Formats: sequence, C-alpha cells, structure tokens
Amino acid sequence: MDLDKQPQKPVAPAEPAPAPAAVGDSLRASDADRDRIADILRDALAEGRIDAEEHSERIDAVYRAKTVGELEPIVRDLPAGARPRPEPASAYAYGPDDTSGPADNLVAVFSSTTRKGRWRVSRRTNAFSLFGNIEIDLTEALFAQRLTTINATSVFGNVEVRVPENITLRGNGTGIFGNFEVVNLEAADPQAPVVVINGYSVFGNVEAKPKRGKWITDLQNQLRKHLGH
Repeated sequence: MDLDKQPQKPVAPAEPAPAPAAVGDSLRASDADRDRIADILRDALAEGRIDAEEHSERIDAVYRAKTVGELEPIVRDLPAGARPRPEPASAYAYGPDDTSGPADNLVAVFSSTTRKGRWRVSRRTNAFSLFGNIEIDLTEALFAQRLTTINATSVFGNVEVRVPENITLRGNGTGIFGNFEVVNLEAADPQAPVVVINGYSVFGNVEAKPKRGKWITDLQNQLRKHLGH
C-alpha cells in the first residue's frame, strides 16, 4: 500500500493555554488601596449613584478585602472605578525664587490693622503689634511664590493669621508671659504654598491656624487674572 496516497487525518488545533491571572489582582491590598476605593464610594454617595445602605455594605466589603483583585469589583460599576483616576493638574503658578524683594510691613500701635480679601502676598511680611491688633487673612490671597514668611511680634497685643485648609503651615516662635500658637498643616499637594510663622509674643498673643471651609482653588487662573496676563 502506498502510504503517501492515504488521506491524512486533520490535526486538531492545540487547546489554548489558560490565561494567567493578573499579577496585580493577587497582590495584598494596602491601606492606600482601600482608601482609594473608599474615596470612590464616598463620591458616588455624594453624587446619588448609590444610597447610604449600599454605601455601607460596600465599605464593609472594602475593609474585608485582602487583595487588590477583591477591591476592584466593588467599584467596577462606578465611573471613577472603571478607569484609573487621573492625577489633578497642579493649580499653582509661582514666580521666580527671588528673596530680595521688599517686605510688607503691618504695624498696630494702640490700633488695629487688617489685611484680608483678594490680595497678592509678599514673600516676607513683618507684623508688629504694641497694645494693638493685627489680622492677616490669607484664605483668599494670591500666592505668587511657594514660600511665604511672616515675622510676627506681639507686645501686649495680638497677631492672628488665618490660612486656607489646603496649604502647608509651619511655625517657630516663643511666648514670654504670652501665647505663641501655630497649628501645623501639611498639604497633600507637594506644590501647595507654604506659610511659615516666625516670632514671639510678650504678654501678648500670636496665633496662626486654618480657617474651616476655606480652600485655594484654581490658583493659576486667579493669579494670571490678577497680574493682567
């Protein structure tokens, strides 16, 4: 028999190999992973996409999850969970780092001085109060530089500084028979403005803290409008 003339049986196609499980899905979930999913659920509740009961159920599932693969299905039907959340563009635009400019001087001697509203903050501000009161409100101010330094001196007087909640606030000073109190803040955005309060009080008060509900938003556009660009 001529083997070359025999009909050949078709060869069955090889079974495709099963796709390997995504490596990321099997990773142990971190606290940051859980917080990211919790933020998505919080936004969904605020937008009315889920009700309070469903939000509670999903939050419970978030903090029971052991791996990233268990977290993702919890928000798969929500817009922010369908794709990675983009990082927000920086809202801050600063000028050149020049510390030689003149300082802004605020003085209150048996009187009161207030700086508030929409104003451009100097790199350095010297505030001196003698039996007087100085109020510096930065919650609507325009920061043309990242670092702002306020040197505050109070002698039988009062210096109060208010800042928005989304900037960095630091302080270094002393109270001599008085009060020097700075509520330290660290902004989530590393490019956010930094305000440093230096100084001392003698039988007086120097205080700096955030003003609840006040945030700097869209600073870049505000600064351009203010400078006329």
